[in-house]
Amino acid sequence: MESSQDAILAKTLDGDITYWNAAAERLYGYSRDEVVGRHVSLLAPSERRDEIDVLLDRLRNGEKVEHFETLRLTRGGGLLDVDITLWPTRAPDGAIIGACAIVRDISDRKRAEAELTFLYEQQRHIALTLQRSLMGTPPAIPGLSTASRYRPATQGAGVGGDWFDLIPLGAGRVGVLIGDVMGRGLDAAAVMGQLRSAAHALAKTGMQPRQLMQALEAVVGDLDVPDQLVTCCYLVIAADAGEVTVCSAGHLPVLVATPGDGARSLPAPVNAPLGVGDVLYQQSIAVMPPGATLVLYTDGLIETPGSDIEDQLSKLTSTLGDLFVTVPDLEEAADQMLATLLPDAEGHNDDVTLLLTRLPEGPLSSVTTDLPAVAESVPEGRAFLSKALTSWDCVTTADDARLLLSEILTNAVQHAQGPIGLHVCRTTTDLTVEISDSSPHLPQPRPAAEDEESGRGLILVRALADNWGVRPTDEGKTTWFTLRL
Repeated sequence: MESSQDAILAKTLDGDITYWNAAAERLYGYSRDEVVGRHVSLLAPSERRDEIDVLLDRLRNGEKVEHFETLRLTRGGGLLDVDITLWPTRAPDGAIIGACAIVRDISDRKRAEAELTFLYEQQRHIALTLQRSLMGTPPAIPGLSTASRYRPATQGAGVGGDWFDLIPLGAGRVGVLIGDVMGRGLDAAAVMGQLRSAAHALAKTGMQPRQLMQALEAVVGDLDVPDQLVTCCYLVIAADAGEVTVCSAGHLPVLVATPGDGARSLPAPVNAPLGVGDVLYQQSIAVMPPGATLVLYTDGLIETPGSDIEDQLSKLTSTLGDLFVTVPDLEEAADQMLATLLPDAEGHNDDVTLLLTRLPEGPLSSVTTDLPAVAESVPEGRAFLSKALTSWDCVTTADDARLLLSEILTNAVQHAQGPIGLHVCRTTTDLTVEISDSSPHLPQPRPAAEDEESGRGLILVRALADNWGVRPTDEGKTTWFTLRL
């Protein structure tokens, strides 16, 4: 005992020190004569003296205490991180008469652990900052109520391949995107960042969901990441028609929650994930009831160790049905969903993304007509628009609206085949005019030479409209412009 490198001491059951070896002298700074006969609480900081009584009670009950980590005081008033093992000593008849303790200085280990913890948290912070910058912050879209939650994994670096996005497409349409790159770590986050940027840029062109997914498939192939799989879902919400167009690449089903009507899966064709190759993606269109909420999420929300994904999906659907008995606040609904599906906030090993999107209110008024691709359709279209604007008391925008309609309608008559669709709708803040034709050629603004009779129409549209654009359709294209009321 005297030659041990660990401090060894003995004490009575009342806590009086009876033995003190040489290593204890080196560790605490007290000589044997200074401590023998004194109470062991001498070695404890004032805020930890209660634990001395607790340990003595455990020893009196015959319990052995192993590797109890705490703080102890030296003779000079310094604090030591120590590991203490205590055991009761017995008389020949078995009665407990005292206790012994082995004390090891673990200050170096604690300092190393603290440094490692700091470095780990620093790296985790850097990784999460990188991921959040790659995910971006979706814009607030007027008239669209949303709530989103992102929870990084609580194990490892925490970063992963989840992302979501909201893309204003104009003309009362909104793109909603969610995706999940297979795997975890910075590699998955890097792939996620590239795909999110590509998807956002592609969506802004107005392409349909199946076309966007087909283009993303090519992007994944160009990333040159072997065996990389990505699940993704893209929806386009058309408020004026109350329709949602959806294309899913192997992603979990979108849920639709309607107050008083429970929750259900949004019908969508089953497509393979991105990265499989040689897939012809399909989309579907569903009509949504007013006030419906779309629920998009990644597998981290329902895939948990030891549980069946179908059972967890049923639990999610049931939870939504209970939450949406009335029209709930989306922020509160998101918190309740996470609390129900992930009760252990620190126990999930995959990142989690949840997005709730309530369908925007439809237009206050809308009118539609079809026109043949003949010159007479231009004044007829102007008259149709004027009648609608007069009935809606929108005379302040009438001149600009008629001029812009004339330019776009003239292009359709000259370069496309009929019928030409004219759709006009009004919200509380905007007037939107859409002209659809059967030509797949998308018009592009261009400078017109002084001697040219055409080429200035789209320049006028750009100058006068508050927003405008062109989106491809299965039948051709739709050109639209918006004026603020």
